[in-house]
Amino acid sequence: QVQLVESGGGLVQAGGSLRLSCAASGRTFSDYTMGWFRQAPGKEREFVAASRWSGGWSLSTTDYADSVKGRFTISRDNVKNTVYLQMNSLKPEDSAVYYCAAANRMSVYDRRYDYWGQGTQVTVSS
Repeated sequence: QVQLVESGGGLVQAGGSLRLSCAASGRTFSDYTMGWFRQAPGKEREFVAASRWSGGWSLSTTDYADSVKGRFTISRDNVKNTVYLQMNSLKPEDSAVYYCAAANRMSVYDRRYDYWGQGTQVTVSS
């Protein structure tokens, strides 16, 4: 019903920046939550950031993992129906496959998403 496609991954040097995009198609929601997760080789999938839009674009609730606070920012472009993850001051430990996810009427502190993208690789070199 909802398709999510991530893009923007690649190779970047430590200290650099990268912006990931997640384009949504199909059925969309008036009250929805978008999340970003990542998984590195040999590691479990971990939460990165989430935001819930239940009204106008300025009315949102956001949550970030402690490891990315102050460096990553989640945002949206309602016209393009796209959610972004701006990643600054990247570190080698940020290297992972990044996935976006979506859910309807869900708290940003919940982790039960209904739709997932295919993922995009981010590699941060020293």
